[in-house]
Amino acid sequence: GLAVIQGAKTAGASRIIAIDVNPSKFDAAKSLGATDCVNPKDLPEGKSVQSHIVSMTQWGCDYTFDCTGNTEVMRAALECAHRGWGTSCVIGVAASGHEISTRPFQLVTGRVWKGTAFGGFKSRRDVPKLVERSLNGDIPVKHFITHRFDGVEKTNDAIDALHSGNCLRAVVKY
Repeated sequence: GLAVIQGAKTAGASRIIAIDVNPSKFDAAKSLGATDCVNPKDLPEGKSVQSHIVSMTQWGCDYTFDCTGNTEVMRAALECAHRGWGTSCVIGVAASGHEISTRPFQLVTGRVWKGTAFGGFKSRRDVPKLVERSLNGDIPVKHFITHRFDGVEKTNDAIDALHSGNCLRAVVKY
């Protein structure tokens, strides 16, 4: 999610709404360009995140992204997209066998639902450019590494940290 915020800011988005059930990520989101942060758990009972986002924006967002792999969040992201031209992009990978669904009305009204792997980048052509931009300081990435571990025996600790919800990326140094 934070990389999407960073990319949206780089692309010139004027309003970036970060949505997460873990409010400890909101400071990082704001530092990367989020203008608003929403925790769905803080919404009034019975109010969906979709209706909240649509009310914040009048008609929905031009672009929405799911980075969770949760099929319910994928649908919610689509329903937050602007009627008529909104595009919702699925980035997160759902568990094997899970399916996404929506009412046909969501698409008939002009929304676009699509997915991406690696942000549409072609590894041979684009990854070297990304590495170069990162090494030049044009794309900061150090903030993504929140945990470091020394030794191969700490690999399981790194996996546990990733599953905790408080770790963005863990690096294990062998």
